[in-house]
Amino acid sequence: MKAIVFHAHGGVENLKYDEIPTPTPASDEVLIRVRAVSLNGFDPMILKGTTSLKTPFPMSPGGDCSGEIVVLGSSVDSGTWKVGDRVCPYPYIEGRGMTGETLPGACRELLTMPVTNLLRMPDGLSFVDAAALPIAYGTALRMMQTRGAIRAGEKVLILGATGGVGTCCVQLAAAAGAEVIACGSAEWKLSRLKEIGAAHVINTSKEDILKAVRERFGKPRYMGAGGVDVVVNYIGGDTWVPSLKVLRHQGRLLVCGATAGYAPAEDLRYIWSFELQIIGSDGWTYKDQTTLMNMVVEGKLKPVIHSTRPLSETPQALQELIDRKVFGKSILIVTE
Repeated sequence: MKAIVFHAHGGVENLKYDEIPTPTPASDEVLIRVRAVSLNGFDPMILKGTTSLKTPFPMSPGGDCSGEIVVLGSSVDSGTWKVGDRVCPYPYIEGRGMTGETLPGACRELLTMPVTNLLRMPDGLSFVDAAALPIAYGTALRMMQTRGAIRAGEKVLILGATGGVGTCCVQLAAAAGAEVIACGSAEWKLSRLKEIGAAHVINTSKEDILKAVRERFGKPRYMGAGGVDVVVNYIGGDTWVPSLKVLRHQGRLLVCGATAGYAPAEDLRYIWSFELQIIGSDGWTYKDQTTLMNMVVEGKLKPVIHSTRPLSETPQALQELIDRKVFGKSILIVTE
């Protein structure tokens, strides 16, 4: 079968579109013909080797995928699952890790997956939309709804709003009736953010976040007006303390990652003085992923797709992600 693989850490020049052996499913697994794969923010980090995770070589990128079952393992219940069933797997395999992180990713024609990780795609959901959902949109759904409990009328500031997680956060907050302030570093991305629900945008390449928020919404006062109700920050680094300083009394800071540094400077004065809530959110559930698929079919959510390319063009898609030229999700299409 054909796959995108790399045998050593480095740049996109290490990615090769090669022929590799077709995997054989274990008794409790199925073999999936992959139809669509989406890239995530961790794919460049795994390729470059900048995480503490151990990479199994040869490695393929791609954590999310959708496709069709082509072979059932010997112990898989043929009354529940059949060849031809359309599935969008939950990509974290208990005890083994995540596809595309510590397990070979889905940028390949065929992929084995434990039957316990299978989620059935509802009728009317495309392979492209399904592949966009698990990691980024699942993370956003849990953070905004389960953990963050975003409510109508709240002012919600979303940092780094132009990627997969960010675009979904914008959509979910707007759908909840919140007033969304979205941050991005390119004018064309800011225009797109307004199209998907942002009421206000901040160009972080030209504006200081702290100054921009205070100018628009006032300086927070203890037990008084000013500031925003919620900050969504999965960047960390130098953005952490400014995030604390724009929150109103008893405001909430939601965090699900730290792409710019996990050990930022801290200012505890704002946390106790304004009685702030720091709320962590990690991953998503099978139920969340099913909810997302149904939301798309019901027209309540539309995945933001930046591009769709053939699998052989994974290097170009990954380079765009590295160069911060992506708005939403990049999808690779796998054809027979």
